[in-house]
Amino acid sequence: MPFPMTSRRWLWLFLLVLGGAFAWQLGSWGPLESSEARYAEIGREMLTGGDWLHPRLLGIQHFHKPPLTYWATAAGLGLFGLNTVGVRLLPVLAVLAQVGLMYALGLLLFGQDRARALAAAVIYGSLPVVLISALNVTTDVYLATLELAAAYGILRYYHGGGVRWLYLFWLGLGLAFLTKGPVGFVLPLMAVAGAYFRLPAAERTGLARRPFTVHHALGLALFVVVGLSWYGYLVAENPAFVRYFLYEHTVERFANAATFNRSKPWWFYVVLAPATSLPWAVALVVRAVRTPWATVPRQWRNVLIFWVLMPLLFFSLSSSKLLLYVLPIFPGVALLTTYYLGRCTEAALHRWYVGMLAFFGLLLGALCLLPVLAAVFELGLEVHPIASLRPAVGVVALVLTLTVWNQVRIAPRLLVATSIFTVFLLISAKPIMQQNELTFNGSRPLADFIRQQGLQARQVVVYDELLPSLAFELGTLPVFLNDGNHNLNRETQFEPGTSWHRYLLYLNQPEAEAPLRWLLASHPVLLVKGELKPERRWLLANFEHQEKLGKWVVYW
Repeated sequence: MPFPMTSRRWLWLFLLVLGGAFAWQLGSWGPLESSEARYAEIGREMLTGGDWLHPRLLGIQHFHKPPLTYWATAAGLGLFGLNTVGVRLLPVLAVLAQVGLMYALGLLLFGQDRARALAAAVIYGSLPVVLISALNVTTDVYLATLELAAAYGILRYYHGGGVRWLYLFWLGLGLAFLTKGPVGFVLPLMAVAGAYFRLPAAERTGLARRPFTVHHALGLALFVVVGLSWYGYLVAENPAFVRYFLYEHTVERFANAATFNRSKPWWFYVVLAPATSLPWAVALVVRAVRTPWATVPRQWRNVLIFWVLMPLLFFSLSSSKLLLYVLPIFPGVALLTTYYLGRCTEAALHRWYVGMLAFFGLLLGALCLLPVLAAVFELGLEVHPIASLRPAVGVVALVLTLTVWNQVRIAPRLLVATSIFTVFLLISAKPIMQQNELTFNGSRPLADFIRQQGLQARQVVVYDELLPSLAFELGTLPVFLNDGNHNLNRETQFEPGTSWHRYLLYLNQPEAEAPLRWLLASHPVLLVKGELKPERRWLLANFEHQEKLGKWVVYW
């Protein structure tokens, strides 16, 4: 895909524009349940409590994931304040780093072709799933960054780079292991396999087998120190962590979806991965089907097999599935899309250009009509009419790109149009998120109401729901009443005492009756989602006021 301008300058411009679109109104809505709210609250409790080795969620130790994401969240809150910007800014920077790494990987795989490397970076940075990962804080955004860094390090080393790139590989692996355990090996090891599997000598441009040296041993030692030190500390503290990490959070998480209630059908990623990478997934599939397999160089066959298909199969076999788990396949998707579109003639590429602009325009046009659609079809959304202005400007910009810009080459126009769409999609979606925070499972409106009523000094009690987003917004821990909701079943086997009872009461246990009655006598604020069970209606006897906010009712 030829590109007439300086590609590196265009990359920096794209990063600047994309970063600005991410940063605009970044904190205008609070952390959303459930994943982002958990990481935000664990980071807040880690920062305020000062214990960086034992993550806590709502006052109870929480070891579902290794600590690097919690550390990063706490660091963001320490640097930028105890607010949502502090939660989200580092993940945004992580995604921008991924885009930069995609450019660097493109240079290696496309033989220093800067135009194609830039195309791969822009395509990757515009994928909806990547945009989601930046604005919905989980371990996956950091994991993808570290996996890309490790993959780039080892491939750069294989392309004749110095030993520092080998150390980057081992450091990236160690930090990835400290982010999400063994799954952090998937992309780097697949990149290694793809670099050599049946690759003929004619395609090994700059690629050579490197002999084993002392640096490999030192790199492995670096991985052990970085990746295993936290696990080793906890196992030394309590040997029960061996089974907890190796079985309950590795074997059980992979094989038994019921363990964390994340069961999805086997075809979940087969459908969702293409859907969250539109329109590029269509271009990739269509061009791959129409391109004879024998004409595809072994290097790109390997990218398809090892970077996309095998990880997709691996994650599909797992019983526990969430969308962002499969994020490691999308670097391969972006690279392959660039390769296949790069084989097109200018006439064929122009057809793709027109089709993609039509898709971009339709999506932004739908956002323009959303206020009307929300009112007519009762979508459950509140969208202010002024929200139509931003996507409308985006549609105009796309039309001008299509009709006025007379750039001869199609590739630059396609990449600029993609950038325009991505920016306007981001800035158009944020006001909708802000206006419908309760609908999207945020708690800021609840916290704001409690403050407006002057109730922030009272104990907040949440009935049968886990709501870390409210704890984050209020900056204090509510008491949670478990009345059969499995999401409120907490792992307390590593608690040194019984202080956690201050934050969690199991209503079906007799010993909860006395502290519950004492709690109700202290005039708390009670939050109920929906309605209380009939046998719990007596809980409302001491409350004089109530206010309905979305699906929630606030009693005081």
